[in-house]
Amino acid sequence: MSPATSPLAALGGDPVITEPHGHFSWPPIEAADRAAVDLQLATAVSIPDRSGIVAELEDNLAAWLGVRHVLTACTGTAALHSMYAAAGIGPGDEVLVPAYTFHATATPLFHLGARPRLVDVDAEGRLDLAAAADRVTSRTRAVVAVHLWGIPEDHHALASFAHRHDLLLLEDGAHAHGASWAGRLVGTYGAAAAFSLNGPKTLSAGEGGFVATDDTELYYRLLMHSQYNKRCRSEIPAHHPLAPYAVTGTGLKLRIHPLAAALANAQLPRLDSYLTGRAEIAAHLRGALSHVPGIHVPTLDDRARPSWYALPLRYVAEALNGLPLHRFLAAVHAEGACEVDVPGSTRSMADHPLFQRPGDLLPGYAESDGVAAEDYPAARLVHGTTLKLPVWHREQDLPLANAYTAALTKVALNHKDLL
Repeated sequence: MSPATSPLAALGGDPVITEPHGHFSWPPIEAADRAAVDLQLATAVSIPDRSGIVAELEDNLAAWLGVRHVLTACTGTAALHSMYAAAGIGPGDEVLVPAYTFHATATPLFHLGARPRLVDVDAEGRLDLAAAADRVTSRTRAVVAVHLWGIPEDHHALASFAHRHDLLLLEDGAHAHGASWAGRLVGTYGAAAAFSLNGPKTLSAGEGGFVATDDTELYYRLLMHSQYNKRCRSEIPAHHPLAPYAVTGTGLKLRIHPLAAALANAQLPRLDSYLTGRAEIAAHLRGALSHVPGIHVPTLDDRARPSWYALPLRYVAEALNGLPLHRFLAAVHAEGACEVDVPGSTRSMADHPLFQRPGDLLPGYAESDGVAAEDYPAARLVHGTTLKLPVWHREQDLPLANAYTAALTKVALNHKDLL
């Protein structure tokens, strides 16, 4: 009896996967990573200027992306905060942000006195530019491209939209290290891009982030927002208008820890091989699941080259006689496919109380600054029908990937037993 027709494990059958839980972990830690961190421990655990491992990582990231400047940060959220501040976003300004994303894409704007203007998404969960055009006002300063799950947004469409409405184009590349559109890397679309180096990100420092830009003036403002004293004094020219503020900056210290920088720098030379492996596994997963009832794999433009932070799948309950997603997921987990998940914090931001009632936590915001969850139906629908799979990167992971597609297929083909 094939796994697809055998009794479901949720109903007493044998599970497809019997290996213990923990089928995906990231980042892969090798001897070179341990050696790099050990060396840094012996060298310096605090770097107040642009030197040592911090300078090395920033130079290597800039060369990898092909940009003039990279500034590292302690987190991806801090990188976003500094990017918005350096772009001149301030009190009363508005920034167009897709309604379906991780909340940190927008929350730093609150701390600058700005207003995130949420924009609903299309059926694939990508920014709806027609809806965005309707949200532009005289106070709108920028639009943010979010390359969710490592699938790149359309560079040409975004650049045209930003130019047409006289807006800065900024990027949240937290999921998308190495992704590209028509050969153009994520992180080089517009004025600046913020990236995360958080634990599960394709390039990981355990915790960290960075901002990439070709704009030297914007880079000076990045320094002023997130650094102070030695770094600002050594990098901002003495004749520059910002130079008198170098000792204090804005008073924030958001720099990366040297041990995190050492880990990311050791991982960076392997990133391209990670991406190649993920692309191969993702293609295999998409092919294996493309004809499974109730599962819709992401459609890709020929110009898109994802980095596959994760593989998002849309669940179509109608194709499975209305079987609720939570019942389907529980049955998949019973088959041993424990890494299949539904997005948690990545959801319609209008569902978060912070966006509905920002004034409850943040001084200066009124009840009228909140949004209503029901005003973003596409974002809510996409979130409520999304499953995600990890994307492995090694050839030896292929049997596990096959087992996961077998578990999903088995539950889909036997869904009537769960009704």
